[in-house]
Amino acid sequence: MTVTGHRSTGPTDVDGGRGDEAWAVLLPAGRYDAERLVHHDTLELPVPAGAPAPRPGDPVAVLADEPSRLVALGRVARHDGDTVLVTYTRRSFDAPVPVDRATVAGPVTALDRGTYRELADRLGPPPPRRTWLVSLDLPIEAESRAEAVRLFWSYVRELGPAELPAFVSPSGDELAMQAFVLGVEANQDPEEDD
Repeated sequence: MTVTGHRSTGPTDVDGGRGDEAWAVLLPAGRYDAERLVHHDTLELPVPAGAPAPRPGDPVAVLADEPSRLVALGRVARHDGDTVLVTYTRRSFDAPVPVDRATVAGPVTALDRGTYRELADRLGPPPPRRTWLVSLDLPIEAESRAEAVRLFWSYVRELGPAELPAFVSPSGDELAMQAFVLGVEANQDPEEDD
């Protein structure tokens, strides 16, 4: 079994950071889908010259735009003037929280700690973790097992999550299996309409 804990090794979402400020970062267009599709430990974003300078340890609310919603919480790991690196502490890409109070003026915006805490509270605690079975099955014609494996990885790399369905079910309830394409449920029955 592959164990993938939350991987957070730093402070919690609402603990005080090294500084007194909290921040909101806005995902660039198209980045929400990429972050939602593949699990990343960090988020690196370009910062325009003259933008505010968050310090390592400061808490961050990660927002997606149109409509504005909270998709993750994190901590500033590094700010070098051109980029800010955020380490995720809590993700909610599949169940984002609408945001109405936090106004974002650019890719990095200072937030008062009360607004940050309110956003973190609205996100709530992470749901309990459980074990899932995830599979990708491809019928492959090949001369040998080794060639079949090579072709499998070639197809996976070439077609990727946009074309290949991954099948997921709760461990112990394989009959509840559901196909996912691009991170969302996808009907794979040719007899039924989506």
